[in-house]
Amino acid sequence: MWLELDDEARAGGERVLHYRGDSDSHLVRGLIAIALALYSDRTPREILSSDAQALFRELGLEQHLTPQRSNGVRAMIQRIRADAAAVV
Repeated sequence: MWLELDDEARAGGERVLHYRGDSDSHLVRGLIAIALALYSDRTPREILSSDAQALFRELGLEQHLTPQRSNGVRAMIQRIRADAAAVV
C-alpha cells in the first residue's frame, strides 16, 4: 500500500490536502478509496474534525477485516490526521 500527499493553497490562502493511494490487494484498494473519499481534497481542519473510524464501525467493516487489515486502516487514518495536524 502507498499513500501520497499533495498540499496546495487555494484562493484566499486556504490549504487543501489531496491524497492518492493504491495497493496490490483489491480489498485494501477499496479501503483506501473509502478513506480518500472522506479525506482527500479537504482542509486540515475538516480532516481533523471527521471520524473515519466511526464510519468504518457504522458500515460494519471492522467485523469483516482481519486484525492486520484493521491495524493497517487505523495506521492510514492516523497518518492522514497527522499530516493535517502538521499543517494547521
